[in-house]
Amino acid sequence: MAVDIEIIKQVAYFAGFASDDLEEAAKPFFEQTVKRGEIIAMEGDPAENLYVVASGAVKLFKTSAEGKEQILYLAHAGESFNDVPVIDGLPNPASAQAMGPVDLYALSKVDMRALLDKYPKAQKNTTNLLAGRIRTLSLLVEDLSFKHVIGRVAGILLKYAGDDVGSKPRLTQQDMAAMAGTAREVVGRSLKMLEADGSIKMNRHRIVISNKKALEGMVEMAT
Repeated sequence: MAVDIEIIKQVAYFAGFASDDLEEAAKPFFEQTVKRGEIIAMEGDPAENLYVVASGAVKLFKTSAEGKEQILYLAHAGESFNDVPVIDGLPNPASAQAMGPVDLYALSKVDMRALLDKYPKAQKNTTNLLAGRIRTLSLLVEDLSFKHVIGRVAGILLKYAGDDVGSKPRLTQQDMAAMAGTAREVVGRSLKMLEADGSIKMNRHRIVISNKKALEGMVEMAT
């Protein structure tokens, strides 16, 4: 199956591209399918490709010497990852793992550099994308440093949980713990508290938001 231009169009590097340029820029991409739990990139390894998620979700995470996992962000359809090591030529700063079956579009680092040389607009978009990544990581540091656990959990739910069944990818309690920088048991207790006060419902192991304003208030109070 050919690369879907509608997916490529969503990628930040190609914002503002004309249709002809977009089709030309998409030609070097190749498809890759990975299974749930498969490691796509390993922290510390050389980076060979930049990836775009065509379907599914990929978690980007770091692992401590003790084996503790910290999720940095989740990449969904139309979003890229492994950008930084492909651009700067250094090893992968984080690992990437499929959260379910995932279809990827990959671009080699050689083709990525050729793309940046050819399209000045892509260079500008790269600056904006990397600035956004820094801002995202800065907010993560702020959350981990200054917010109480229940506020961090509420923030994760607002971003990744849905208001109806099946609207967002499922996060396990271990995933949420790795995002919140805490233990799974602490997340479990936080979820029970949120369910008891009516902020969420646990629906067949999927979390459904029932009171968005209450969660927003917890995020604000946690700072």
